[in-house]
Amino acid sequence: MGRADAAVGRDPRGQVWQLAAMLAPTSPRKQSLMPSTPLRRLLRASGHALQAIVQIGKGGTNPAVIAQVARALFDHELVKVKLARECPETRFEVAERLGEGPGVNVVQILGNTILLYKRHPNHPHFEGEAAVR
Repeated sequence: MGRADAAVGRDPRGQVWQLAAMLAPTSPRKQSLMPSTPLRRLLRASGHALQAIVQIGKGGTNPAVIAQVARALFDHELVKVKLARECPETRFEVAERLGEGPGVNVVQILGNTILLYKRHPNHPHFEGEAAVR
């Protein structure tokens, strides 16, 4: 069994948390998800109210869709992606493909919706100093 990396951060109340190394998920469907941490809980809560910015239809995850997701992640950090019924790929295949980008984390797969997170290089909203405020 593999182990996930340790992480340190702050929750919305300013309390410092540290995640010790934990077992990696054994289900192949859950291996693409980021580890359960206070950050993931915060991202899931924040993503609940979001509308889907990117929609994937019968074209599947082509290079244009991947570029659109990358731009949306740079602009928003947290992006909700909706899969249409016509999408030729499963939600797990799409999540794995979108999560392959550098720094991209799959936060949640719920129904035909995928929640993605990528920390902004200059002005992170959910981590660092901004999370304390």
